[in-house]
Amino acid sequence: MKAGEIQHNVDLSGEPGWTQFDAPALVGASLRFVSGEPDGNRYRVRYYRDAEQRLRARVWFGPETEGPPGHSHGGAMAAVLDEVLGLAAWAAGYAIVVGNLNISFRSPLPLGTVVTVVADVVSVNGRKVMVHGRICSGDTVFAEAECLCITLPPEQAKS
Repeated sequence: MKAGEIQHNVDLSGEPGWTQFDAPALVGASLRFVSGEPDGNRYRVRYYRDAEQRLRARVWFGPETEGPPGHSHGGAMAAVLDEVLGLAAWAAGYAIVVGNLNISFRSPLPLGTVVTVVADVVSVNGRKVMVHGRICSGDTVFAEAECLCITLPPEQAKS
């Protein structure tokens, strides 16, 4: 896939047992940097809940995410991890903001690839919610992340 090239048919189907879920609706339209253009040429995203009700996403990295020739930019992958891991906390019932996001890049991600983003809330301690996630396809892990989220005070969570 080359810059400027548009791919029309992108299959973002989930795995068996996954249920489509409108995770971005939890936070409002202004916080949809990644998922805000469902037919765009940067990202295309579809969210799901798996059988255990954990948030999962299928994401297509289009030509407008290019960094190294033919591959997605690390910043594009970071933006996806920020949105999906933050939404995983919201989907688990925690109104949060991301306090810290640590990413380890493992493999170059070819443009035009549909990947799975797995996100799991792994611990809650007071106002701190820790979420781990990864961008992967089959056995290939493109990036892994740890996200420290901080719950919002109740008066800010309703805004």
